[in-house]
Amino acid sequence: MADTARSVRTSHPFRAGRAAAPVLVLGQITSLQVGSAVAKGAYDHVGPTALAGMRLTFSAMIMILLVRPRPRRIAVHQWRVAISLGLVLAAMNVAYFQAISHLQIGVASTLELLGPLTLSIVLSHRLEHLAAALLALAGVLLLTASAPSLSLLGILLGVLAALCRAGYTVLNQRVGHLFPDWSGLTVALAVGACILAPVTAATDTNTVAAHPSVLVTGLGVALLSSLIPYALDMTVLRRIDTRAFGVLLALSPAVGAGVGFAVLHEHLTVRQICAIALVIAASAWSVSLDRPPRSGSSPSGTSQDTPNIDHR
Repeated sequence: MADTARSVRTSHPFRAGRAAAPVLVLGQITSLQVGSAVAKGAYDHVGPTALAGMRLTFSAMIMILLVRPRPRRIAVHQWRVAISLGLVLAAMNVAYFQAISHLQIGVASTLELLGPLTLSIVLSHRLEHLAAALLALAGVLLLTASAPSLSLLGILLGVLAALCRAGYTVLNQRVGHLFPDWSGLTVALAVGACILAPVTAATDTNTVAAHPSVLVTGLGVALLSSLIPYALDMTVLRRIDTRAFGVLLALSPAVGAGVGFAVLHEHLTVRQICAIALVIAASAWSVSLDRPPRSGSSPSGTSQDTPNIDHR
C-alpha cells in the first residue's frame, strides 16, 4: 500500500516534466534564434567560424566556473559520450553559422531541422506519430522550396548542420542520462571549444584586435545560442524521448523566420507563412499524442509512465 502511494506521488513530477517540455523547447528555440540573429548581424566585423569558436569558448568558460566538474570522478564510458558530443557541437556550430551567412535564418533553421525530423520518423512506432512527423516535414520542405533563390553552398551547409543536429539530439540525451548533473555538458562544451578556439585565434585575431566589441557580441551569442539552449535541451531530453523532441523542434522555422523579420528585416511570403503553419500544427498534434493517461485509468491508481520516471 505504501509502495502504491509512493508510486502515485512520484508519477506527478514526471507528468509535470512532460507537460513543461513544449514550453522549455519554445524557450530554447527563441533563445537560439535570437542568438543567431545577433551573430549574423556581426558578420560585417567577424567571420562565422570565429563567432562559432567564441560561442563555444565563452559557454565552456561559464559552465566550468558554475559547475566545476571533477574529471577524476568521470568514468571512461562517460568521457566517450561527452567527447563525442563535443565533437558534434563543434561541427554543428560551424556548419549552422556558415549556413546563415548564405541563407535566411528561417530557411537555415528549416534545413537544420531535417535532421531531428528524420530521426523522429525513424523512431516512430505509431501511425499517429509518423503522420505528425511527416506533416512537420512537409511544412519544412514547403518553407525551403518557397525561398526565391537559395545558395547551393548554403543548402549543403544546412544539410551538414542537420546531420550534426540529429547526432547532437541523440548524444545530448545520452549525456543527460549518464551524468546526474551538468558535468557532461560542461565537458562537451570544453571539447568543442578546444577544437574551435585555435581556429578562431588563427583566423580572426586581427579582427578582434580592431573591433574588441565583437568579444561582447561573442559572449552574448554564447549565452543566447549555446548556454541557455543546450541546458534547456538536456533538461527536456531527460523528460521526453528523441522522437517527441524532434517534432517539437519543428517550431524552429517559425521562430527563426519571425526573429529574422523582426531583427534583420528578412520578409516572409504567403507560401512561407502557410508552411510555418503546417509545422506548428504538426508540433501541436505531436504534443497532444504524448499526453500521459489519467491517474484513474489504471486499476492500481498509478500512471503507466511511472516505470520511466528516472531515465538515468
